[in-house]
Amino acid sequence: MKDWLRLNSGPGEPAYNMALDEALLENAATLGRPVLRLYSWTQPCATFGYSQKIAQIEAATNLRPLIRRCTGGGLVPHDGDWTYSLTFPPGHEWTSSSATQSYRHTHALLQKAFAAMGVKTELADCCQRPKSGECFEGFELHDLLYHGKKIAGAAQRRNRFGLLIQGSVQPAGDWAWIDWRHCLGQDSSQLEDIPGARAHELAEAKYSMDEHNRKR
Repeated sequence: MKDWLRLNSGPGEPAYNMALDEALLENAATLGRPVLRLYSWTQPCATFGYSQKIAQIEAATNLRPLIRRCTGGGLVPHDGDWTYSLTFPPGHEWTSSSATQSYRHTHALLQKAFAAMGVKTELADCCQRPKSGECFEGFELHDLLYHGKKIAGAAQRRNRFGLLIQGSVQPAGDWAWIDWRHCLGQDSSQLEDIPGARAHELAEAKYSMDEHNRKR
């Protein structure tokens, strides 16, 4: 990760968090390097996959607001989780890999960080898919497991700007967020030029709007 950039952006409003991830994706080619973003939330909320139906999501959780991600995947509660995103420019080996390969790379990276903390995890070698559409009920191939239970999941989007991976860790033990954050991004350099203006624009015009969040 020596050529990667790191952004510790701290707690953000739900709409802004999703908007900044998309803004980083739009800016991936300009940066020319992978970006690891580590962040949290100013309030409990939930995000859900781009193709999911809002009625199903509303019935599955009492958390509000509900924000539709630009990535796929299932319903993710953000109420004490550890959240991160990865963005890669066009032409990067992760961007050029298959969705299965980049998913495995992502959770192998998290697994290494947990190992540095003395926490043993494993990558799922099979699937137990949930019927509810909730990300952390059941697991997919290459999800990160702790004592057989899924603790990390991720969703992806590839487009002309590059690759965006959005992920969540649901802590299952007496683990320190600051230790995991350090182990995950210890060899990367700090990102200084943040696309904040574009993120605020996307937050206001897209992620805070019912037209986007309820459209399917």
